[in-house]
Amino acid sequence: MKIVIPTETDNLDSPFHPRFGRAVSFTFFDTETEEWEVVPNPACNSSGGAGVQAAQFIAKHGAQVVISGDFGPKAYNALAAGGVQMFLAPVNEALSIREVLARYQQGQLKEVSAPTNPGRHASPSHE
Repeated sequence: MKIVIPTETDNLDSPFHPRFGRAVSFTFFDTETEEWEVVPNPACNSSGGAGVQAAQFIAKHGAQVVISGDFGPKAYNALAAGGVQMFLAPVNEALSIREVLARYQQGQLKEVSAPTNPGRHASPSHE
């Protein structure tokens, strides 16, 4: 299974990026091989629609799960339409990509069943 976590660097010990569509890059982690790669987010500097573009990009690259600190309505709908499951990572803790991944694998992250903010550049407010 391919899991995607938004990030700003190419290191598993770096902090995850809490905003899905505006992350500089995405870390793709393959649970079967435990291999990972960091891929630039082509939507991070978009003037609008970054969440939808990012969702389409990762779905096209075979992601089955996305873990982020936030999902706006348009990104949520695009990911759901692509059959991608969404999970929330806590934004009130300084977690590395490795720590977020471990929490997911231990079943400690909540699955998202609706957008987590009203959209248009809102900041994550959940815990």
